[in-house]
Amino acid sequence: MDYEVVDLKEKLVAGLSARTSNDAPDMGMVIGSLWGRFFEEGIFFHIDHKENEKSIGLYSDYNGEKMEEYQITVGCEVNSREQSQEGLTFAVIPAGKYAKFVVRGHMQKAVSDFWMKLWSMDLNRSFTGDFEEYQPGGTMEDSEIHMYIALKE
Repeated sequence: MDYEVVDLKEKLVAGLSARTSNDAPDMGMVIGSLWGRFFEEGIFFHIDHKENEKSIGLYSDYNGEKMEEYQITVGCEVNSREQSQEGLTFAVIPAGKYAKFVVRGHMQKAVSDFWMKLWSMDLNRSFTGDFEEYQPGGTMEDSEIHMYIALKE
């Protein structure tokens, strides 16, 4: 898979969070339910101080490089912690070097295929915060998603 190395500034994400692991039998349900709530309950549309109209799936607070457990945050990049909506959590995408991949296609399949391929790649990952950035204007069948994998400096 082709990628470019980019340097990112720190970003603040507001949204919904949960802890899970890749080995958890309900991992897909945990992540899927966050995305479902995020859009079905209108949370995306009511987040204050959005930087843009992109939605983000952030994987952070890893419990080791084997990813025994991590936090998933489904949200938007914001420029303030001041929110009128109750119950939002905040997470930080750390500043640093990232491998940026661009995937296109059916939203769920493209993302799932990407993660399956990523596990076989030899990237010098830092496990500080990896994220999916869903570009506006796509559909479930035809989406563009930018995948950022944190690298060691």
